[in-house]
Amino acid sequence: MEHWTVDDYKNFTNGNKRNTKYRANKVSIDGHTFDSQKEADYYCELKLRLQSKEINGFCLQPTFILAPKLKYKADFVVFHKDNSTEVIDVKGFKTKEYIAKKKVFEDKFNLKITEIE
Repeated sequence: MEHWTVDDYKNFTNGNKRNTKYRANKVSIDGHTFDSQKEADYYCELKLRLQSKEINGFCLQPTFILAPKLKYKADFVVFHKDNSTEVIDVKGFKTKEYIAKKKVFEDKFNLKITEIE
């Protein structure tokens, strides 16, 4: 039987990152934490589009009240030059909860959610 020292065990456990439920790792950029690299990349794309004056602006993770005790948090809202607004959700995996909230959101606010896959 093999015996490990405390240091061996610490090295072993520190070297193994836990797999997240949907295999996405949180990423921090500019003091903001994103649920995935894909979402962080989209944020960087929006920053470039804003810098080049392609869009008027955007906001991060706005929360919409769907019903008492039921909220939907989008990833981004983008404000376009033509004064339109676009609700963005960056998706790697669509949960049943997301699909249900999307339907309620779109019905209540008469807006479509743009999914970035």
